[in-house]
Amino acid sequence: MSLLLNHPNVLQKARNEVEEHVGQERLVQETDLPNLPYIQSIVNETLRLFPAAPLLVPHESSEDCTIGGFEVARGTIVLVNAWAIHRDPTLWEDPLSFKPERFMNLRNTGYWYMPFGMGRRQCPGYGLANRVVGLALASLIQCFEWERVGEELVGLSEGKGLTMPKDEPLVAMCKARQEMSHLLMDL
Repeated sequence: MSLLLNHPNVLQKARNEVEEHVGQERLVQETDLPNLPYIQSIVNETLRLFPAAPLLVPHESSEDCTIGGFEVARGTIVLVNAWAIHRDPTLWEDPLSFKPERFMNLRNTGYWYMPFGMGRRQCPGYGLANRVVGLALASLIQCFEWERVGEELVGLSEGKGLTMPKDEPLVAMCKARQEMSHLLMDL
């Protein structure tokens, strides 16, 4: 939401997508998610810039190997810095900018997008997390008008900790969208 409040044009594109594919006669459902690729692109881009865990789960090399030109001995603990990979300018064009469009129609992100790890040791909750976050985001966009409290951009600085919490909690103003009030009253 912080990124969307700082980029109202992206928020409007997401709202337009939800309006086009879901409408105002019912609430967005999980079955709508395949028809909302821009919403998923927003989730992917957010996880690229702010992965829940910047350092992936440690692994131990089972044999001597070479990683990125470095000799790694068997038994060495290897930490992958997903945060740094997701912001690497050799892998991403304009890596510090919030551009959900970079994930539209993308078939394969290769080994440079890994907010949940990758391969057989990838987080088993990856699919569920993507569906739940996508559904929650689409619902918040469908049902509410969102605005920043003031004119200045929402702060995106990261606090201390393994999970990179925001330095300052998000404070925003929302109100129910008039078009959705008939559905919200029934909840």
